[in-house]
Amino acid sequence: MPRFAANLTMLFTEVPFLDRFEAAAKAGFKGVEYLFPYDFSADELAARLKQHGLVQVLHNLPAGDWAKGERGIAIFADRTDEFRSGVERAITYATALGCKQLNCLAGIAPEGADRAALEAAFIANLAWAAQRLKAAGIKLLIEAINPIDIPGFFLITTRQSLDVIARTGSDNIFVQYDIYHMQITEGDLARTMERNLAMIPHIQLADNPGRHEPGTGEINYSFLFSHLDRIGYDGWIGCEYKPKAGTSKSLGWFTALGSLTANAE
Repeated sequence: MPRFAANLTMLFTEVPFLDRFEAAAKAGFKGVEYLFPYDFSADELAARLKQHGLVQVLHNLPAGDWAKGERGIAIFADRTDEFRSGVERAITYATALGCKQLNCLAGIAPEGADRAALEAAFIANLAWAAQRLKAAGIKLLIEAINPIDIPGFFLITTRQSLDVIARTGSDNIFVQYDIYHMQITEGDLARTMERNLAMIPHIQLADNPGRHEPGTGEINYSFLFSHLDRIGYDGWIGCEYKPKAGTSKSLGWFTALGSLTANAE
């Protein structure tokens, strides 16, 4: 059975962020992920991980002004210096936390923007970041996100992600495959994951519609978990969902599987 990580950004939000590590461990998770670590000291986060025996599975590169609606800056040529500074900061945190994967959010394309120019900037930034991360022993991931939840997001399909990666010429860029987003955008989940297994070191989950826990929507998670076992997926699965009635009540599916890992955002 795949390993599950708690997304602390969405789970255990009833307690302060730093206390979510303990809550995730008590719930049976062995790993955590979250959007960003940068509001806290790396030493404090590392201490929480060590105290509760948790693996830091993933976090994102800095993604611009989140509060103002930015969802990544990698597609903007005029923000390359900011992007590169963010990469260095992320490496510092990831190294301190023992985190071996960093996700890069592409960004929202401005209306009427030249998409070829945005893609060129994205490819150049990814190629540079991938080299820096490789030197630090860290994988770079990119994530496609459905255009309903984030209208205008630049990267929306698995095929587009793979094409961008190919154009960078790098061997250190991979796909973060979000089952929820890809169910909305393209479907054909099982075959897509199997076909591209070598390029998918991390998966995230939520059901659709509603982005709630498995078993609340249309996605057949029992089948998908068995399928991932069958095809030999050995990465983490981040539980990045909005609990329908609180985190504890949402974990029935997890309890039924045995031991899970929480996505701590």
